[in-house]
Amino acid sequence: MNVRNLAIGAALAAALGTTACGHNPTNQEIGTAGGAVIGGAVGHAVTGGSTLGTVGGAAVGGVLGNEVGRRRDAR
Repeated sequence: MNVRNLAIGAALAAALGTTACGHNPTNQEIGTAGGAVIGGAVGHAVTGGSTLGTVGGAAVGGVLGNEVGRRRDAR
C-alpha cells in the first residue's frame, strides 16, 4: 500500500466519522452497529479467524441487531 492510498483512506474515514455525529443515533442504528461488531467477533472466534467467518458473522449480527433495534424504536 502506498502513502497516497493510505492518505485517501484516512481522509474518507475522517469524513465519514464526522458525518455520523450529525444526529442522535436511533436504536436501529445502534443495534446494527453493535450486532455487526459482536457478530464479527463471534464469527472470527468460531471459524478460527477465517475472513469469511468474520464477515459472515458481522453481516448476520448486523441484520439481527437491526431487527432488535427497529423493534425497540417501535415501542
